[in-house]
Amino acid sequence: MIRNDKTAVPTPEMLAALGAGHVAYVKPIMSEDAMKLYPQLGEIRPGLKLFTLNAADGTPIMISDSAEGAVANAWEQELVPVSLH
Repeated sequence: MIRNDKTAVPTPEMLAALGAGHVAYVKPIMSEDAMKLYPQLGEIRPGLKLFTLNAADGTPIMISDSAEGAVANAWEQELVPVSLH
C-alpha cells in the first residue's frame, strides 16, 4: 500500500489481485475480437455478438453465445459473476 498525504492508495498489484479466484466478469465481445482471445476457436463468422467470461485479472476463461451461458459457467466454477458493459 502506498501512502499519499495520509491516504492509503492500493498499488497496481493489489488492485490486480482483487477478486482473484472469487469474481469473474461477463463481457460482450464481437466474434472478430473473440478469435484473438481464443485462437482455438478456429474460423467463426464475423459480426456475431458473443460473451466472454474472464477472471478478475482479465484472464479469459470461456466464451458463450449467450450472457446466461457465461453466467451459468461462472456459478459452476464457484465464481461470482459481474457484468461489464
